[in-house]
Amino acid sequence: MKKQLFLLFLLFGGFISSAIAQTPALLLRLDDNGMNHSVNTAIKEVAETGIPFSTSVMFACPWYQETVSILKNYPNLSVGVHLTLNAEWKYYRWGPVAGRTAVPSLVDSNGYFYSSTAQFLASNYKLDEVEKELAAQIERALNSGLKIDYVDYHMGTAMSTPEMRTIVEKLAKKYGLGISHYFGEQYKTMFEIPVVKKQEVFFDHLTHLDPKGVALMIFHVSKFDPEMQALIDMNSPDMQAVNNEPIVAIHRSTELKILLSKEFQDMVKKGKVKLITYKDLIKDNGLTNMKSPFTN
Repeated sequence: MKKQLFLLFLLFGGFISSAIAQTPALLLRLDDNGMNHSVNTAIKEVAETGIPFSTSVMFACPWYQETVSILKNYPNLSVGVHLTLNAEWKYYRWGPVAGRTAVPSLVDSNGYFYSSTAQFLASNYKLDEVEKELAAQIERALNSGLKIDYVDYHMGTAMSTPEMRTIVEKLAKKYGLGISHYFGEQYKTMFEIPVVKKQEVFFDHLTHLDPKGVALMIFHVSKFDPEMQALIDMNSPDMQAVNNEPIVAIHRSTELKILLSKEFQDMVKKGKVKLITYKDLIKDNGLTNMKSPFTN
């Protein structure tokens, strides 16, 4: 009888272990942290819920100091450097951490980063100056007092050519950091999803996660406030205001509402989806096992 009970216990335990192992892993990455006060306070609201997520900080932006102060209160989060070579907002621009005279090929006539990847690639940028600037951003991050786990790339510019990818990989190795997308993550961004479809697409996506993989979902959140309502993205026609409607603020505040929603928070609390971070991925896989998702 004892032997039968023991076998039943092992069998039942196996079912439980299997169910746990099959819980889909979701990696939330909240981008553009440090861009402005509206984004910083929105990400703080998500952090206050207690859910684990990764957040990428733009250390080239004026508001990065505020987010550093905020993130020091949430050591459970995984922090990355959002490597930045563009400043895409009309009337709100920023330039290199290294200084415009140190990297003159990376800036326009006013000393600001170019607004788009296409403009950057069409300029006479120099690879040694790209490396100097990206290193300056990483070092500013490391000197901030935050634990930095990984790097990624604002608008994809820092990884837009094989030569620049080599620079990012070199710097990540030098500073002992992971690289987003280099752990086999299944990638999806909410950025381009129409506002009326965002919630539906997000929750539908959660029901189709591969239990054997890691799903990376990228969010861009902000408050719906005058600061964000005034911003106009010079690159994306879908984000430019029509009849003075604050499209950017609507998109980003909608994404914030989804993460704060009772429906999503309950899913996390009940274990229907397992949230992980880049800190977890690096611990489980190691930096030496990273693999480029690019073919060249």
